[in-house]
Amino acid sequence: MRLRSLSLVDFRCYRSAEIEFGDGATVVVGANGQGKTSLLEAAGWLAMGASFRGVADSALVRSGAPRAIVRGVVERGGGEQLIEVELAATGRSRVLVGHSPLARRRDLAQGLRVTVFSPDDLELVKGAPALRRRYLDELLASSSPRYEAARADVERVLRQRNALLRTPRLDAEARTTLDVFDDQFARAAGELVRGRLRLADRLLPEIRTAYVALAGAPDEVAASYEAEWAGEEPTADSDVEGMLLRALAERRAHEIDRGTTLVGPHRDEWRLSLRGLEARSCASQGEQRCLALALRLGGHRVVSDVVGEDPVLLLDDVFSELDPARAAALVRNLPGGQAFLTTAGAVPDGIRVGRSLRVSAGVLEPAA
Repeated sequence: MRLRSLSLVDFRCYRSAEIEFGDGATVVVGANGQGKTSLLEAAGWLAMGASFRGVADSALVRSGAPRAIVRGVVERGGGEQLIEVELAATGRSRVLVGHSPLARRRDLAQGLRVTVFSPDDLELVKGAPALRRRYLDELLASSSPRYEAARADVERVLRQRNALLRTPRLDAEARTTLDVFDDQFARAAGELVRGRLRLADRLLPEIRTAYVALAGAPDEVAASYEAEWAGEEPTADSDVEGMLLRALAERRAHEIDRGTTLVGPHRDEWRLSLRGLEARSCASQGEQRCLALALRLGGHRVVSDVVGEDPVLLLDDVFSELDPARAAALVRNLPGGQAFLTTAGAVPDGIRVGRSLRVSAGVLEPAA
């Protein structure tokens, strides 16, 4: 899998840009705020159908422009495919694959997959549970579109169920509708939770291996999936739907009183630990950063194994946060395949640079 070219019009600070890429690493050099991350963000959108920085499509359109255009040519399996995106400042965005409209953004992952490393990854370890849930769900979506469909179903039924729970008085008909929503929610949530659990089991050995390589420390990483509705840690073989339905029935009065769904995968936690202590609160910043990198490396390896090809690496200024020993360890353990790397300083030793670009105020030019 390779991204062979990228074309931008009115994307972020770029008025226009045309870039072709080869194998190896493309290095983008420049001061902060000049457009380095935006270039990776555009490439990431072609794979994820959204900004990896978590902003709305409208925020990606250059100030004063009505729309932004991102085009990319992806090479895989000996053929090439054109992906075209029109991001609207107001209204709906449009995606074309091979000149045909794409109905669902989640299907973009079948054309291009990426693994993003960024300084914000530290929040995967020290941030709120929602960030770790999203990490698992994004890996699931990269591995199989059915899990992205399950997540979309969970979110849809959750919205409908919460709207009903906020009804001032629930009559008999409304309670019957709530029963229907409970069944739909349990089916979709069961599919998503089992996917998370299977993924977590497969991920942990890869994360442990990566952490040892990066930290130069013994294998001390553990993880547990915590779901209040299950009573105990569930497994992929658990009757997830049955446990969810029982918990929904038990909490219904409380949910009606609160006007929101209190049971389900949207409240679960994937808890990470080092040396038996919670990594979020007890690990040092250096340990947390190593663990965050191990999460990205482990996730990349699992997706590569499942789909049979390496996702493209997007490394956004990650080496600036690492000491020399850990930076060297990351370079030694980077997977093969195509990579894009941004930096405000020197390129770490050991990176095989295929092309080097310099960006200033959204203008790209070849760098020495």
